Amino acid sequence: MRNFISALLVAAVCLAAAYYWSGSTGLLMATILGIMEVSLSFDNAVVNATVLKKMSPRWQQRFLTWGMVIAVFGVRFLFPVLIVALITGHSLQDVTLMALHQPEEYARHIDSAHTQISAFGGMYLLLVFLSFFVQEHKSLHWLVWLEKRLSSMGKLESIEVVLALSALLATLGFLPEAERLPMLIAGIAGVILFVLVKSVATLFEGSEGGPQLQRAGLVSFLYLELLDLSFSFDGVIGAFAITRDVVIILLGLTIGAMFVRSLTVFMVRKGTLDEYLYLEHGAHYAIGALAVLMLVDISVHVPEIATGLTGLGLILLSLWSSVRARARQAAGGAD
Repeated sequence: MRNFISALLVAAVCLAAAYYWSGSTGLLMATILGIMEVSLSFDNAVVNATVLKKMSPRWQQRFLTWGMVIAVFGVRFLFPVLIVALITGHSLQDVTLMALHQPEEYARHIDSAHTQISAFGGMYLLLVFLSFFVQEHKSLHWLVWLEKRLSSMGKLESIEVVLALSALLATLGFLPEAERLPMLIAGIAGVILFVLVKSVATLFEGSEGGPQLQRAGLVSFLYLELLDLSFSFDGVIGAFAITRDVVIILLGLTIGAMFVRSLTVFMVRKGTLDEYLYLEHGAHYAIGALAVLMLVDISVHVPEIATGLTGLGLILLSLWSSVRARARQAAGGAD
């Protein structure tokens, strides 16, 4: 329970602020947004835990402190403001004032960038999914028939990038010609960023200590923040379907983001991923499903609840399979 004390305190402060800002309606909206954020990002917590468990306690703590500031103000507020500024040509100050005083106009500009946002986030998350399964020497499989075939593809150099770019090109055919170039640029930017981060991370694998280890921790930290950025798109865009008040949106998503981070640290400290063998697989399938749904959503609207339930369902199924596997192992050991 102590792993969630900070999340509970943050939730209490945010809910009090929501009530002060907009009364009981604000309190209700912030609560709904917090729950939505946790449901959409549960798979994010599992994947984060796989990275976080390899980091030093100092960097784990920084993930909860510095990372929280970046997640809330950087990813869930400043990044959408930056997107609107680029689209409209207005300054960041003007867009911030627009968000506070003209939320309907601000939301309209966010909606207009939907194609580029989905392409960027979808390609980044698709590569996260593929890089986990397309490994030549991967031995632990959950959905054996599929994963063995994906693993065998790891013999081909950079095949995950080829597959991701092929998916991007296939998606182009469903768009009007005027929207294809912006979508293509955004998708390629997602691919470039993923390859760059993974390449830099490889430089520090196996570091023994000192400055190299610190840089390795920094790269892992940045990788986690970029993952959070990709996951947060759905929550930020979906939040405008619930309320146009950006202050309430910020408070509600802050609650969810803090619980997701606390859940990540809890799983690392309890060794949850070691105990439940297929949980990491389920999370990556959830990421793959989210990536596909983001690309589909470019041309056909996919309700946010569908993405959340799909991810949660895959994780619960992998958890159930893990429990069964442990039971079989225990029975075999007893025999």
